[in-house]
Amino acid sequence: MAISENSVVTLDFSVSNANGELLDSTEDKQPLEYLHGTGYLVAGLEAELNNKAVGEDFDITLAPEQAYGERDEALVQSVPGELFDGMEVSEGDTFVAETDDGHRPVTIVEVAEEYVKVDGNHPLAGMTLTFKGVVRAIRPATEEEIAHGHVHGEHDHDHDEAGGCCDHHH
Repeated sequence: MAISENSVVTLDFSVSNANGELLDSTEDKQPLEYLHGTGYLVAGLEAELNNKAVGEDFDITLAPEQAYGERDEALVQSVPGELFDGMEVSEGDTFVAETDDGHRPVTIVEVAEEYVKVDGNHPLAGMTLTFKGVVRAIRPATEEEIAHGHVHGEHDHDHDEAGGCCDHHH
């Protein structure tokens, strides 16, 4: 079976930046399992994986526009510090903010007395990235997985009130 839309794919992979610095890897972790064709992976990597078979390697370098996009300085904003009253926040903390475009992960980049500067860019935005790995398994997705847009796996499956499930992050 080759990878195609609505395949559940299991990968071992690593991703590094243009300097060769390792940014993430499945080594010493569970392999990544995802539903192909849903946009779970960055577009350039998903396109590279089309038609790969179990055991096939991949090694692709993606420009920012094929990966997490260019940095958008409009997504770096100072917000009133009072919005964080009662919370202990520090540089590097991440949280999900509700925006006009829906929920967006943001990173705190500066904490001052009157304001907190947040960055809504993906942490890997603006970077050229190299993905290397191997396809470990491929299977057809179930009807339920296709309907929900993600893999269910071998665990209890409960959607929260917002319709999310299983703590998946891109």
